[in-house]
Amino acid sequence: MSVCFCVSPGSNGRDVAEPDARRVQMARRVTAAWLRYCGLPDLVDDATLIVSELVTNAVVHGSGSQVTLTLAVRDGFLHLAVHDETPGDFTVQNAGSDAERGRGLFLVDHLAGAHGGGWGTSDEGATTWCRLALAGTCQ
Repeated sequence: MSVCFCVSPGSNGRDVAEPDARRVQMARRVTAAWLRYCGLPDLVDDATLIVSELVTNAVVHGSGSQVTLTLAVRDGFLHLAVHDETPGDFTVQNAGSDAERGRGLFLVDHLAGAHGGGWGTSDEGATTWCRLALAGTCQ
């Protein structure tokens, strides 16, 4: 399943505009509803946190006007991907204890590892993806 939505281009690390913040919330809700529909309620909390971080990164750091969230179950994994039209190089940051930002990919990395999965980028960094191992499959 994929969902595309428009965002304000060029936040370039600034605060998220209110309409874009609502898009992040919408992405979390769509993810939670889809996972429940697929019979995967145990993944809702972690997957929605991951989606929130990936979509927020796309909104804050991307320069495109559209973000696409893709959710799929295949080969024993839940695949989450966010495409933001902006190639880049993303790495896990070591944010200081008093930093207000910079922990998103650390959380994604930790949660993916805890679920026997991983994360990365493709399309020269325009797509950030994560996969979580699962026991069941989507109906």
